[in-house]
Amino acid sequence: MGCELNPQIPYTEFSVIIKKQKEIIKKLIARKQAQIRKVYPGLSCFKAGVRQIPIESIPGIRETGWKPSGKEKSKEPRDPEQLYSTLKTILQQVMSHQSSWPIMEPVKRTEAPGYYEVIRFPMDLKTMSERLRNRYYVSKKLFMADLQREFTNCKEYKPPESEYFKCASILEKFFFSKIKEARLIDK
Repeated sequence: MGCELNPQIPYTEFSVIIKKQKEIIKKLIARKQAQIRKVYPGLSCFKAGVRQIPIESIPGIRETGWKPSGKEKSKEPRDPEQLYSTLKTILQQVMSHQSSWPIMEPVKRTEAPGYYEVIRFPMDLKTMSERLRNRYYVSKKLFMADLQREFTNCKEYKPPESEYFKCASILEKFFFSKIKEARLIDK
């Protein structure tokens, strides 16, 4: 086993090169900070009850050099109201589906003994409705994770031949067709 050294790299001067790079970076940072000394007033939209705003709408953010990453450029609706409206429509469609009855309400301990010992993170459509109304779902991922958790919990607690399991499978397929229609995921 061996190590091959590149003859063009002066390994004996490595620490000197690193120090020079640090100095250059510090100078670049100082120069950039001098350019962005402007102070903007605070955001007042949160006092009006808004819980989230797009990053690019913050005054001065672009001047700092911020650019949206690949994740921010995704198909996630930028407008929180648009996301809310889309998720509300999907949730209403799921709730009105004939196979949604097993996950409509929280599981009662009397109806399913041991459920809360098996299922650590219970979820139901009623809880999701409340969360949606309270603007908990700030991204499609949170919404999809909660609904997927419902299907998983139902399938984990009930045997595959049960009506509950079958309803969860049907509803899961329906849900994925609806989020594809809404273009929240790729087809």
